[in-house]
Amino acid sequence: MVVGSIAVQTSSGKVGNRSYVINDYGEIVARYDKLHMFDIQLSESEYYRESDTIEPGKKAILVDTPFGKLGLTICYDLRFPQLYRDLAQAGAEILLTPAAFTKKTGEAHWHVLNRARAIENGAFVVAPRAIGAVDGGGESYGHSLIISPWGEVLADGGTLPGIVQATIDLEEVAAARARIPSLTHNRPYALFVASREAAA
Repeated sequence: MVVGSIAVQTSSGKVGNRSYVINDYGEIVARYDKLHMFDIQLSESEYYRESDTIEPGKKAILVDTPFGKLGLTICYDLRFPQLYRDLAQAGAEILLTPAAFTKKTGEAHWHVLNRARAIENGAFVVAPRAIGAVDGGGESYGHSLIISPWGEVLADGGTLPGIVQATIDLEEVAAARARIPSLTHNRPYALFVASREAAA
């Protein structure tokens, strides 16, 4: 069972945005604290600054379970593809992204980002989503998703509370990665910034 994300008090006085993985004996076998803080201004009146109250995590977490290897992420992490790449290259077959995307950013980006993370990494993405009004204002988008390694939406929870389910066959992960083996094609490179004058 993956629990969270939930707010957990930390020694810094801030809270951690945390997920737990619990095995079939009821033991916590892994925990993950969200790495990336949602510090953003969407409009003159709508802004968020998580770093004021939330302590960011420091580690990416991969969990080996009897059901497959899980890569743990939370919400705004979804916008950082290298985190998902690192988890997939370390063996993650199922990428978990519990989230509370705002209605505005959810409508524009939620489906496309989750499908991209699945396709880029040849992995299942399981993305449970908050629904409805948020304390302090705003609204969560909903649309919990389960996406195949080929980028197909297997389940979409829509905008009402409920249970979302799909069959996950990990052979599809191997098949997708064999068809497009991009996880093995990373190459080191230097970044060169050309000046406008040189380009002209």
